[in-house]
Amino acid sequence: MPDGKTIVSTGQPVYSDDPIINGLLTRVVSEIRSFATGQGGHVHGPTQTDQPLAEEEGIDGLLTRVVSDIRSFTEGQVVHIHELVKIGQALSAEKNIDRLLEMIVSEARRFTNADGGTLYIKKELEEALDFSIVQNDSLNVRMGGPGEQITWPSVPLVTEEGSKNERNVSAYCAIYGKAINIEDVYDAEGFDFQGTKDCDKTTGYRPKSMLVIPMRDHEDEVIGVLQLLNARDRDSGLVVSFPVRDEESITSLASSAAIAITNVRLIKGLEDLLHAFVKSIASAIDEKSPYTAGHILRVASLTESIAGAISRADSGTYKDLRFSSDEMAEIRLAAWMHDVGKICTPEYVVDKSAKLETIFDRIELIRHKLEILKRDAEISLLRRRLGEDAPPPDELAGRPATLDEDFRFLGSVNIGSEFLSDESVKRIDELKKHSYLVAGEKVPLLTKDELENLLVRSGTLTDKERNIINNHVTVTIKMLESLPFPKKLRHVPLYAGMHHEKLDGSGYPRGLKQDDIDIRGRIIAVAD
Repeated sequence: MPDGKTIVSTGQPVYSDDPIINGLLTRVVSEIRSFATGQGGHVHGPTQTDQPLAEEEGIDGLLTRVVSDIRSFTEGQVVHIHELVKIGQALSAEKNIDRLLEMIVSEARRFTNADGGTLYIKKELEEALDFSIVQNDSLNVRMGGPGEQITWPSVPLVTEEGSKNERNVSAYCAIYGKAINIEDVYDAEGFDFQGTKDCDKTTGYRPKSMLVIPMRDHEDEVIGVLQLLNARDRDSGLVVSFPVRDEESITSLASSAAIAITNVRLIKGLEDLLHAFVKSIASAIDEKSPYTAGHILRVASLTESIAGAISRADSGTYKDLRFSSDEMAEIRLAAWMHDVGKICTPEYVVDKSAKLETIFDRIELIRHKLEILKRDAEISLLRRRLGEDAPPPDELAGRPATLDEDFRFLGSVNIGSEFLSDESVKRIDELKKHSYLVAGEKVPLLTKDELENLLVRSGTLTDKERNIINNHVTVTIKMLESLPFPKKLRHVPLYAGMHHEKLDGSGYPRGLKQDDIDIRGRIIAVAD
């Protein structure tokens, strides 16, 4: 055989590098030779097995052409399949929805050598198709996706009268989920191509062959339509019809594309839901107290600004540090969630503006106690004047002129705006010695808890309350570590839990030092 290569070890002809194709061709050649030899009357005996079974030049020529055609077709099919697989892999790898949509049209056009292509995406809440991508080589058009924005009106799937829009080829394809292969749009019946013909008159561009394919997702729902225009012969460049095999291949590609779009949409939807949920929690925490209102929003904004500035730095300590888009998303989310543990912190601690404040400011109770002491002194005095037995008044009650001054003193201490001096501590110690009668029993003027709060040297929080507030970081870490973050967000609990650490190790909750605090955690700590 002229086209056959010989394997030295077996002496068998090799027609193709692909073993499957080679086996097929070998059997075909054998069958044709046998048939041709029988027809020509050339029957060879056992002593002639080393001679060609078909010696006539016409038969050898026929066999050569058959082998060549079959080899070209089968190898072309293998290339076809490999191309489809590569396209499918590329579609699966692309996560940017705009680039994905553009890739779908570009690859479909390249696969079919089509001059133009349009991708329509079905609106989720409306019966219409939106133009997403429009490409045409002859007209030098690139619209949609990352390119020029498309402002064309949507294609309705339902007419104004309420019937199905069967006149528009893309709408028909979306409604019935059927592929449409048109040899010449000017001769097509049943569809309205007046707009296409008007474009021909305006631009001189002659649309001819058209292939319209529905895009079905994993639930077999049509989510879009892929429309290809003017298939070109790869050798002559002339416009030809779309072959049936291309129709089948593009249908397969469209299905892969639809699933890829659905996956990207699903991922984007879940990310949007996560961020919206996080922001709603942050807003709820900020609303718990007027003192922290807007705090999380400001920390998140400042964190993003600092991280962006570091990532853009071209000199200094951080000139070689660059945060990827995924790392920026991780930092941003950690900043939004850094105070999520405050959801468990009591409002009276977060909002504590005075030392005696819990659900309400207990300075009012002390004022009432002092008033009781005044009344007890008056009652005791009146009862003695009437000759009745009366318990002696408390020493403090016996000095009613100073009670108002004592209340003003305790009121100023309660505010906590100034450091508590030693003299003030002594005066409070004197006041704690006094008591008043309730149901015949002595009750201290200042309870143990009131004394603990009033004796706070700086600010309004006791050590116990400060620990409650500090504990919000531990709660934040526990809450975030219990969430199944995806791989690219797996460090969110770590970074969020570092916002009260300090370089010298005096921070909390872990007392980390400089080398143990990640730069992303430091950014959030500085912003906080």
